[in-house]
Formats: sequence, C-alpha cells, structure tokens
Amino acid sequence: MIIPIRCFSCGKPLAHLWQDYLSHIKAGKTPKKAMDELGVERYCCRSVFLGNADLADIIGRFRKG
Repeated sequence: MIIPIRCFSCGKPLAHLWQDYLSHIKAGKTPKKAMDELGVERYCCRSVFLGNADLADIIGRFRKG
C-alpha cells in the first residue's frame, strides 16, 4: 500500500513526511520519536503511519498473464 496523501480523519497532508519517517526508522529511532520529530501529533495521523504496510514490492511480483 502506498502512504495516503492526507490523513483519513482530519485531512492533514502526510505523504511528504513518509520518506523522512522511514529514514528515521532505519537510523534506529522508535516510531514515537520519529513522529514527534516530524511533527505528527494527532493520533489519527499517527495511526496512518503505524498502520501502513509497504506492499508494492510484494504485489509487483504477481503479474497476470
């Protein structure tokens, strides 16, 4: 799944923060610390980050035909 452009509940733009979030996670920070540094404060926005599963590579292996 691709990160949604905006939060489902409040409408805050989130997609521009996704790559920064992933770089913080790869650097060894906890998701809480990463979201705090990026300014993601609302619990609805945090759930979008925590609930996202990057499945594009897995789905891309299965082709019709």
